[in-house]
Amino acid sequence: MPEPNEQKNKTSAGLKWLGGGAAMLLLKGKAILSLLKLGKIAGPLISMMVSVGAYALIYPWQFAIGFVLLLFVHELGHVIAAKRIGLPVSAPLFIPFLGALITMKKQPLDAKMEAYVAFGGPLLGSAGAAVVFAFAYYYHSPLLYSLAYIGFLLNLLNLLPIHPLDGGRIATAVTRWLWLVGLIGGLGVILYLKSILFLIIWVLFAYDLYKKYISRRKNSQVRTVVFRFLIPVEHLREQGYLIPGPEHKRDLPFTTYSDLERQQYLGIRYESLDYYGTARLPVQCIIEKVKLTGLDQVTAENGLHLNAQCEVQYTVFENDKYYEVPASSRWKFGAAYFALAGCIGFLMYLVHVVGNVNL
Repeated sequence: MPEPNEQKNKTSAGLKWLGGGAAMLLLKGKAILSLLKLGKIAGPLISMMVSVGAYALIYPWQFAIGFVLLLFVHELGHVIAAKRIGLPVSAPLFIPFLGALITMKKQPLDAKMEAYVAFGGPLLGSAGAAVVFAFAYYYHSPLLYSLAYIGFLLNLLNLLPIHPLDGGRIATAVTRWLWLVGLIGGLGVILYLKSILFLIIWVLFAYDLYKKYISRRKNSQVRTVVFRFLIPVEHLREQGYLIPGPEHKRDLPFTTYSDLERQQYLGIRYESLDYYGTARLPVQCIIEKVKLTGLDQVTAENGLHLNAQCEVQYTVFENDKYYEVPASSRWKFGAAYFALAGCIGFLMYLVHVVGNVNL
């Protein structure tokens, strides 16, 4: 057991070493900013500093910095995983007392891609906590032991099979029955921890399951949405065409298509008025019918227009193929999932034992 002064000096040296590394990053920051667009990183940097300041109101500032850096490493794991499979994502955004998140600019094509991105966070996040654990052991630092433990704990909790936590996303590629485990077992863990945040996440998860599987029949019913299209007809009137009146009703031919962001659009054709219009659909759906229900004449600066009201009947598209994952991949994801959870749990136990022995 080292002497108190020696331990204090080592702890101080360790913190100075970590602080020096952070200082080097800050000094290099100017060069990095010159290579990147400030707009892309200003938000994450500001949110990161705000989070550090918020946590520093409750905890020592050293712990606040270390905690936010561990969150950053976790989110960086998601970013790296997404980039490896060609999914564009945003930079990490930090929310005080809620954690951090990234947003996907394009959704995964299937559950396998979703699980792959989800794995990146707890995998790299746990590796980051392990590095902190190593420094804690070498320098006998209570602060670093605490950071290592909380880092492992957060990554382990993220593996709970509750959507949208990482474990809930990984479950999509293993088996959705894990969601039932998260629904029942996860609630017990959350109540034991007395965490309001995780309880809110669980409630939203339970409601989402209800919508997907209990009220699924309701979701398959035909729904209706109304769009309006402004159709120029001045040129037709000048040519002597008969302009339809307000009581005119008819079914219109239509097409649907999606852009690269998987946003679905509706295209309608009003052939007699030589008009083609598009509208953005609220959800991925199957169009049943497009019906013209009313026409109002509107006079604008450039002549007569018709304000066409169209009623679109549709059913929500349920993409069950999203969850079709080869059995070999399910086994691999499942083995990796339970192995990672077990490894993190063991490291938490090790931090607890070694930390008590060496302090």
